[in-house]
Amino acid sequence: MSKALFENVDHYINGLFVPPDPILDDALKAAHEAGLPQIQVSPSLGKMLYLFARMTGARRILELGTLAGYSTIWLARALPEDGKLISLEYDPKHAAVARENVARAGLEGAVEVMVGPALESLPQLEERSDSPFDLVFIDADKANYPAYLDWALRLTRPGGLILGDNVVREGRILDGDSTDEAIRGTRAFNAALAADPRVEATIIQQVGEKGHDGIAVAVVRGGS
Repeated sequence: MSKALFENVDHYINGLFVPPDPILDDALKAAHEAGLPQIQVSPSLGKMLYLFARMTGARRILELGTLAGYSTIWLARALPEDGKLISLEYDPKHAAVARENVARAGLEGAVEVMVGPALESLPQLEERSDSPFDLVFIDADKANYPAYLDWALRLTRPGGLILGDNVVREGRILDGDSTDEAIRGTRAFNAALAADPRVEATIIQQVGEKGHDGIAVAVVRGGS
């Protein structure tokens, strides 16, 4: 077993289920040319996000962490005609690139990118009555993951889905003595998710072109 093998299997999966897509390819190219960090979800995970949104029949989606809008496009493509996706992005430069990518994908009418610290934007969404959301995807700064989970639980409907990316971190979440804020935040998020009676949850461990990581999947109790 090796990283090369995992990458080759990912490429095999992408070849079967994620055919070439000029819009998504251009989004990645724009991110690279703008000097944005190359930390967007993999193509296979993008397809998984799309499928999660389709399976839940999501009409309203909240994304924490836009970056260049790659995962935003995947999720927004799963929306019905009258659906809405709100994506929260801290960095104005990232948000500008994302808006251009979303517009190029023909999804600007379905997507709103809000700029600023997520913990300031989330109360605004509550005040605006934008919730409840059918699906919340958390893929932002890891130190604040526990706080993002609290907000996701407040803003997601019963039966809705909460997803948290990068929750394995190459196995470093096993280190309970870590002083890394990202590890500490991720461990606290995972523990809170496991202990909260309002959700049923698990973590899907993943290996591939993005290395060794995982995604948390939680269903909010109370749905039909």
